[in-house]
Amino acid sequence: MEVWLKDAGATRKLGEELAGILGPGSILILSGELGAGKTTLTQGLARGLGVTAPVASPTFTLIKEYQGRYPLYHIDLYRLEDPEVMLDLGLEEYFAGDGITVVEWGERLEAYLPPAFLGITLEYAPEGRRALITARGPAYERLLEELKKIVGPGG
Repeated sequence: MEVWLKDAGATRKLGEELAGILGPGSILILSGELGAGKTTLTQGLARGLGVTAPVASPTFTLIKEYQGRYPLYHIDLYRLEDPEVMLDLGLEEYFAGDGITVVEWGERLEAYLPPAFLGITLEYAPEGRRALITARGPAYERLLEELKKIVGPGG
């Protein structure tokens, strides 16, 4: 699925819409260049979940947890190069947890990704950003179909 995002507000709105269809145990793997909107999308997701704390990229802390309708686990792998070190973070516990897990720079974890998740790649486009959303696994394929109904063709 392709969604066009004209500005940061549209990126946050996509996050809010995702919050309406995701449930406990959901996993989002975010990819894209620096500044493409990964944290902005997560801010919208947090708002949609009722998180009141400010949401910033956990680049230096690696993992931040927020409380909303469901717990939100925000993970940033930008600074980590070695996938083995990533495993020491206990990512499997977050993936199997009762919250929504968002992993920025998830492509760095390629060999260790869970078998099912919603993948979102954010790219620069001539007028804003483009989100390419893919589903891995039947539950996420159903979520993607639900998102298509909400966002509409082409976003």
